[in-house]
Amino acid sequence: MGTLDDLFRRFEHLNDIGASLSNERDLNRLLEKITLAAKAITRADGGTLYLLSEDKRHLHFEIVRTDSLNIAFGGTSGNPVSGNFPDLPLYRDDGSANDTMVAAFAAISGQTVNIADAYVAKGFDFSGTRDFDERTGYRSQSFLTVPMRNHEGEIIGVLQLINAHMPEHGVVVPFSEADQRLAESLASQAAIALTNRQLLHQLEVLFESFILLINSAIDDKSPYTGEHCQRVPELTMMLAEAAHETSVGPLADFRLTDRDRYELRLAALLHDCGKVTTPVHVVDKATKLQTIFDRIGLVDTRFELLRRDAEIRMLRQIVAGVPSERAEAEFREFVANMEVDRNFLHQANVGSERMSDDDIDRVRAIATGYRWQEASGVEVDFLSADELENLSIRAGTLTQQERHIINYHVTATIRMLEQLPWPKHLKNVPEYAGGHHERMDGKGYPRGLKREEMSWQARMIGIADIFEALTARDRPYKQGMTLSQALGILEKFRQNGHIDPDLHDVFISSEIYRKYAAEFLDAKQMDR
Repeated sequence: MGTLDDLFRRFEHLNDIGASLSNERDLNRLLEKITLAAKAITRADGGTLYLLSEDKRHLHFEIVRTDSLNIAFGGTSGNPVSGNFPDLPLYRDDGSANDTMVAAFAAISGQTVNIADAYVAKGFDFSGTRDFDERTGYRSQSFLTVPMRNHEGEIIGVLQLINAHMPEHGVVVPFSEADQRLAESLASQAAIALTNRQLLHQLEVLFESFILLINSAIDDKSPYTGEHCQRVPELTMMLAEAAHETSVGPLADFRLTDRDRYELRLAALLHDCGKVTTPVHVVDKATKLQTIFDRIGLVDTRFELLRRDAEIRMLRQIVAGVPSERAEAEFREFVANMEVDRNFLHQANVGSERMSDDDIDRVRAIATGYRWQEASGVEVDFLSADELENLSIRAGTLTQQERHIINYHVTATIRMLEQLPWPKHLKNVPEYAGGHHERMDGKGYPRGLKREEMSWQARMIGIADIFEALTARDRPYKQGMTLSQALGILEKFRQNGHIDPDLHDVFISSEIYRKYAAEFLDAKQMDR
C-alpha cells in the first residue's frame, strides 16, 4: 500500500512539474527545472541534461548535477558548463555511430537505456565513468538514460539520471520500471515545453531582428539621427535597473520581472519607429533654407545679379554724363549695403541664435527692399514667400509645419504599434514607446499627458531619449555635449516640469550617466 501511495504521490508531482515547465520563460531555468524534477521523481543522486547540436552530430552538456559530490554546473548555479564539459560526439571520425557511449546511443537510437550497474554493463564504454569515480571517490552505479522527443517525434536531447536511492535507507539501487516510466513521461513533457520555449525564443529573436532592421533603416536614413535607436534602449534599461534597485523614495516599490524588462526593452527599441514616415529633407534640415540643397546659394546668385545690374547702371550714368566719382560712390555704397544684408541673411540662415523682432523685421525689409528680374523678365521681390517664412524662423531651422511633420513621428509610432496584435505581456509597448515626448507638466506631445497619466516606463524612455540626443557624438551638425553640459540641461528640464524629478534623482544618484558615458561617449566628453 505504501508503494502505491508513493507512486501516486510521484504521479501527482509529475503533473505539477508539467504545469511548472509550461510556465517557465527562461531557457536556462527551464533546463534546470527539467533536470531537478527528473532527479526528484526518480530519487536520483545525479542528473545530466544534454541538448542536440544544430548539426545533429553532438550532444551538448546543459545541466550537470550530483548532490552527494556537491557538483552543479549550468542553469542558475553560476558555474558555466562551457569549457568544463566537451561536447559528446554522436559519430566517430569514420562516420560510424558512437553507440558505445550510452547517452549517444540513446540519442541515435531513440531508446531508453536502464542499467543496474555500469561496472558490469555489457555493450557500453564506461571507462570515463570509472576514471571519474577514481578521481572523486564516487561510485557510479545505476544509470537511466532517456531520449527527449519533441511533438514531431524528433530527438532534441537526452536526460541521464545516475544512482537511484531507496527512500528509507539511501542505498543505491537500480532504477525501477516505475522510475523509467515516470522519467520517460517527464522527458516527453519536458521536450515539448523545451521545444515550445525554443520556438518562442526563435520568434522573439526574429521579432527583435525585425525591429533592429527597422531601426537600422531609420538611423541609416539620416546621419542626423546617428545610432539613436540603438543607444536609447541601452540607456533606458540602465535607468530601469537602477530604479528596480531603489529601496527608498517614490520608486521604492518599483520592481521589474524578466517579462517587464523584455516589454520595456522592446518599447525603447520601437520608440522612434514612426520616423520611417518622416521625410529625409526635414530630418536633415541643417539650415533654414535647406531642402534638397541649401537655397542660400540662390540668394547669393540674386545678390550677384543685383551687383551686376548696379554696375551696369553706374556705367550708363557715366555715359549719360553723370560725374564718374558720384556714380562710382553710389555704386560702392549700394554694394557695401548689399554685402551687409547678404551677411545678415547668411547668419539668419544658420539658425544658431534666436531671432529678435528687429531681426525678423529686417528680413522682411530685405525681402521687399530689393527687386530682381527672373529669367522670364518679370520683376519680383528679392525673397519668395517661402524663403521669407523660413528665414523668419525665430529659433532653429524648422518652420511650424516642419515641426509638425517631425513631431508626427510619435503619432505614427503609436498608430503603427497599436495596430499590432500584442500578447498580454507586451500590451504596454505602445504606451511606453509613445510617451517619450510627453512632459510632466502636460506641455508635451502628441497627447499632452501629465505626469500622473504616464507610466514610469514611458518617463524613463523620455529621459533616455533626451540625454542620448544631448550627448550623441556622431551628429554632423553638432558636437556631443560634455557630461556637465548635458546634466545641466537635464537639471533645468527637471525644474521646469519637462522630465520626471524622481527618475532624474535616480539617474543622478545611481550615476547612470557615468555608466552610459563609459560605453558610448568620447573621453573628452567625460568632464565629471
